[in-house]
Order: sequence, then structure tokens, then C-alpha cells
Amino acid sequence: MPQIRPITDLRNTNEISDICHAKIEPVFITKNGYGDLVVMSIETYEQMLEVKETDAAITEAEYESGASLIDAKEALATLRRKHFG
Repeated sequence: MPQIRPITDLRNTNEISDICHAKIEPVFITKNGYGDLVVMSIETYEQMLEVKETDAAITEAEYESGASLIDAKEALATLRRKHFG
């Protein structure tokens, strides 16, 4: 479950830092009840960048392959019909 904290909690930087490092997810900061900032550890940020870069590389490879992609559920249904009647 995401951590949501009011902006006044940023006064206690050590507590926010500890929260960010304890869980590998961002902490959402609100201002007047509305979302305002996102704070996260460097490790979490780097992990998010790595996932984004991997997704971009996969998307590029799919595009460059020129192969038509099919839905996994459709492919499994076709294989079941073919091999199991």
C-alpha cells in the first residue's frame, strides 16, 4: 500500500528517508489534501528507470522484428485446440 504523507512531514527528513528506504516504493506527499510531490530513494528511482529502459528496448525489438504479434490468450487457445482437440 502506498505511503501518503502531508507536506508538513517533510520537516522530519530522517523519518521520510527511513520510510523511503524501508519500502521499495515512492512516498506520495500531499499539500492541502491534493497530491503534490513524490519522494523515493535513489535505489527505487534507478530500479524504475531500469524497468522503463527494458520496456522501451522490448518495444523497439518488437517493432524492428516486423513480426506480427498475437495475443497470448489467443495463442494458447489455438494450441489447445490443435493439440488437445
